[in-house]
Amino acid sequence: MAAFVEIQGFFQIRRQHLPLAGGARLRQVAVRASNSAAAVAPAPVVVSDGAASERTVVRLGLPSKGRMAEETLNLLKNCQLTVRQVNPRQYVADIPQLSNLEVWFQRPKDIVRKLHAGDLDLGIVGLDTFSEYGQENEDLIIVHNELKYGDCRLSIAIPMYGIFENINSLQDLAQMPHWTEERPLRVATGFTCLGPRFMKEKGMKHVSFSTADGALEAAPAMGISDAILDLVSSGTTLRENNLKEIDGGVVLESQAVLVASKKSLIQRSGVLDITHEILERLEAHLRAAVQFTVTANMRGSNAEQVAEKIHSQPSLAGLQGPTISPVYCKRDGKVSIDYYAIIICVPQKALYKSVQQLRSIGGSGVLVSPLTYIFEEETPRWRNLLSELGL
Repeated sequence: MAAFVEIQGFFQIRRQHLPLAGGARLRQVAVRASNSAAAVAPAPVVVSDGAASERTVVRLGLPSKGRMAEETLNLLKNCQLTVRQVNPRQYVADIPQLSNLEVWFQRPKDIVRKLHAGDLDLGIVGLDTFSEYGQENEDLIIVHNELKYGDCRLSIAIPMYGIFENINSLQDLAQMPHWTEERPLRVATGFTCLGPRFMKEKGMKHVSFSTADGALEAAPAMGISDAILDLVSSGTTLRENNLKEIDGGVVLESQAVLVASKKSLIQRSGVLDITHEILERLEAHLRAAVQFTVTANMRGSNAEQVAEKIHSQPSLAGLQGPTISPVYCKRDGKVSIDYYAIIICVPQKALYKSVQQLRSIGGSGVLVSPLTYIFEEETPRWRNLLSELGL
């Protein structure tokens, strides 16, 4: 049976923080006597928080387990930032392309906590984890908010049966006469900060929250809670446990984000430069992932005429416009220009439509190629980061 801890009162939730690794630590130092084989009793040596500021290597925290960890490593690999881990059991690795960087594999919530403590400088976590454990901390900042994986939503779910059978929205749930001060709506969740805040914003007064270790989906069936607040991806697990989401019950839409400590970005040597390179690589790859290069030949008397034809079609504008170059054909022993080669970038979702439009204006020999990177003159998120840091 999952162990539940009741959190009493809507406005009296107490968050329990684990000891932070950046706090004072105690080392045991054994001192051997010079004239004896016996060791003197270990003497405690206190290492203050100042040790964190003396660290020169930059540290990046990555999820240690599960699908999030796998997809994070894949993204970095696609950005030519392959994480090198000699032993899969080790928690420390590196990225050869980024000198003076250590990669630390940690639980997502510990990444946020260690960013705050100064033990990490950068991290990749889900927005849900960042919002629950670090969003109220002014030192923590989101550097990139759309890494395009880890999609899920933090959502309220209730049973499909019993008194909830005809309840389909948060408003319906709030208007049920069952909830009183003596008998509040009981919600099981691991998000004891986001959950109560959401309910308060929605005006729901008679609610109590409990935390649980294990599968939350079992809580309503066991009679331990009336509802759950949990992360949902496809919703299959909910349905298999006779639970349903309700309209207006989504607390947060989440995906993977790159986060950092402001203090580290400003004060620690090398952190800003490494952040810049990681951000540029991420932006270039993610932008290219949804684009294709389309190349085709078109008849025309000159490049300007071909350009006018292309600009007449809304799906063929490209990033700034088409690249047009002459195709030199040889006929009867003479070189002539009858065709022009055009190159454009096309959004993945509009690919077929763009090819159709290209054909309609005389395009032929159409070639389509995936893109690896699209580097802009300057990354917009980099400008935003510098602005937020006051640099």
